[in-house]
Amino acid sequence: MPSDSHEIVTQVYAAKKDNKAADSFIEAYMPFIRSETAKFTGRQPSQSDDELSIAMFAFYEAIRSYSRFKGAFLKYASVNIKRRLIDNSRRERRKLGVVSLDQPAGDNEGSSVLSEIIEDKGRPYDELEEREAVHQELAELTERLSVLGITLSDAAENSPHQKRTLEACRKAVDFARSEPGIIEDFLRTRRIPLSAIAQATGESRKTLERHRRYLAVVLLIFSGGFETIQEHIIQTLKGGAER
Repeated sequence: MPSDSHEIVTQVYAAKKDNKAADSFIEAYMPFIRSETAKFTGRQPSQSDDELSIAMFAFYEAIRSYSRFKGAFLKYASVNIKRRLIDNSRRERRKLGVVSLDQPAGDNEGSSVLSEIIEDKGRPYDELEEREAVHQELAELTERLSVLGITLSDAAENSPHQKRTLEACRKAVDFARSEPGIIEDFLRTRRIPLSAIAQATGESRKTLERHRRYLAVVLLIFSGGFETIQEHIIQTLKGGAER
């Protein structure tokens, strides 16, 4: 299994364009896929295990959605595999009617920042696997934010507190997500095109500038690999700031 990061990125980009290259890449990284599956299930998977098939598909999804600006590919793929396995575990438990664990996230380190930025108020994380996915994503997000010189605490302090400013940020995020290349350029240049966003949305550039660090976090979350957190961000942007 290749280990050079540059070689991996080259192979991923080749696999994005060619199905045979994708098949070869997946085959080469089967030990990694098996290892990630074993971490989740607590045992070595057999070839017939559903979890292994899900992990393989998640690895393929990671290939399709990866960009070199999203950090190390294997870490990105690891998050994607775990998220898909968690989704499958949830579905299976619902079918069996198993009651999920109800353990609020408040006892976990970093929960105060989480509640400021992404918590869906009144709905604590009631599944162990979901909390684990959130904390894994937060660890990855923290690492990638450090490159921008931003911490989650910075973003929490910089988050909009009024409905009007939250609405301005929502419009900015919606526009950035709808325009191909804006998030990719942000990942590449580490700069948010605030003037262009302000002109397109009709919002004040000064308002957007005041919340630049918050917008940077949200755009990074929507760049891919943070789907669990994304759900809470979407709800926050839809609901307005109720404080």
